[in-house]
Amino acid sequence: MVGFGFPAEYKVYVNVFFISLLFVGILKTIFKYSTPREAVISRVLVFDIVSLLFICYCIYRQLADYDFYFVSRYLQMAVILKLIREIATPSFNFKRSFITPPQLFIISFMGLVFGGALLLMLPNASNIPLSFLDALFTSTSAVCVTGLTVVDTHVQFTGFGHFLIMILIQMGGLGILTFAGYIAYFFKGNSSYENQIALGSIANNDSLSEVFEFVKRIIYLTFSIEGIGALMIYLSIDDNSMGFLDKFFFSMFHSISAFCNAGFSTLPAGAMNADFVYNYNFQGVLIILIFLGGIGFPILINLLRYTQYLFRRIVSRLVHNENVRRNWVFTLSSKVNLVTSITILGVAVIILFFEEYYRTLAPHHGFGKFVSAVFLAITPRTAGFNTIDFSELHFSSVLLVILLMWIGASPASTGGGIKTSTFAIGVLNFINIARGKSKIEIFKRELNPINVQKAFATMTLSFLVIGLGIFLITKFDSHLSLTDVAFEAFSAYSTVGLSLNVTPELSEPSKVVIIAIMFIGRVSMITILMAFFKKATGNSGYAYPSDDILI
Repeated sequence: MVGFGFPAEYKVYVNVFFISLLFVGILKTIFKYSTPREAVISRVLVFDIVSLLFICYCIYRQLADYDFYFVSRYLQMAVILKLIREIATPSFNFKRSFITPPQLFIISFMGLVFGGALLLMLPNASNIPLSFLDALFTSTSAVCVTGLTVVDTHVQFTGFGHFLIMILIQMGGLGILTFAGYIAYFFKGNSSYENQIALGSIANNDSLSEVFEFVKRIIYLTFSIEGIGALMIYLSIDDNSMGFLDKFFFSMFHSISAFCNAGFSTLPAGAMNADFVYNYNFQGVLIILIFLGGIGFPILINLLRYTQYLFRRIVSRLVHNENVRRNWVFTLSSKVNLVTSITILGVAVIILFFEEYYRTLAPHHGFGKFVSAVFLAITPRTAGFNTIDFSELHFSSVLLVILLMWIGASPASTGGGIKTSTFAIGVLNFINIARGKSKIEIFKRELNPINVQKAFATMTLSFLVIGLGIFLITKFDSHLSLTDVAFEAFSAYSTVGLSLNVTPELSEPSKVVIIAIMFIGRVSMITILMAFFKKATGNSGYAYPSDDILI
């Protein structure tokens, strides 16, 4: 009903089918609790009671307020809610003997990409007929939280199409298996050992006892930040011509797009829209959301715990006159990534502020010029929003933006790139070589050699993928300049979404190349290699003599 249009004379049958289906679902749920075969989980009971009341309310609104030849949104929402409840009941099954966690991770993203492409091709999702390649490009860009588009998002897609893109961004930003695993755990209350291994591998958490607790924190933290961000965006909108629902959806879309570092916008011309390019409150909210989404969930959880500790300490001192002491320590990963992120952002803001002061930042004045400079510096960190035309940047600024895109966000975040930790390890290794040291020491800790190996493997593979992409695009579209192509390839690999206005001009083979680069950048080349190579297990029991080669 949502994706396809129906003749009016058929809608009465659709209504009868939907309402009958909902009544069967209600009776099934009541019967299940009247004759329980297993222990009742309290949170599931609460969810079922609330959902049944909402479904009954939706049926009442359909029958009381609407003609029977009109299928209301209330009825559609009730059916979708019931379907989600029934689909979520089966367990999240995973067998390592059949498929490995990296393979499962890649397959889940591929399924989401192709499923999203088919949904975007639904008649009610587009104002203009959309080819499969363009739908696949848009779906890949949304799922891989990139933001590159070959069509105008505002013109091409309807409200339903924008809703689909928002869902794809959310599912791609956090990972569909993260949602599926937690929903299955929510309704069943337990999970197999192999499922915990799979979800732990996907969530970058090695402690099996904390896997679902960590995933729950990620989901709750994400929805909380996006909800607060949506409220702040709503309050920053000065356009009184937008109705409540339009404002609400606009706020939610841009909050999710910013936190997931996707860069999609429903505005004509995106964030460069004349009504928003000087709305610095709106830009400020996006900056905060982009930064929070890009620093990584482990750091967010560390910061949240530290904030709770400070609050308890202040309350204890004021109310009980006690001084709560605790040796609070951030993890080494959190320290390195937070310091690197803030340092890179600060340096980029200073350079771009002075470099573009009389160029792209010239229309802005006073505090607005500083906000625009911060926005210009933070959006290459895989966010993809732009309040200025990047093709008008000074060439030195373009090179800096390419570097920022390549570095990207922090690990275990919604952003892409080689990650701030990888860049930090590379810089520290350069310094250590110059000083003649054989090991990397930072914050009074010695870095594990495997981290150095992974960091340089990540950097090398990124150059190989980007270099191959540049080679192929320049072959297929030889009329494009090398700078434009390189910018496009770096943007795609790091899932940034910025462009020098050449994306719509790409030929079909080049679009396929960009799709592949976006996908590889999102799932990472190392994950792809791990999916195809069998992992070595156990100790080989021998060691070859060590030797040196010329470097």
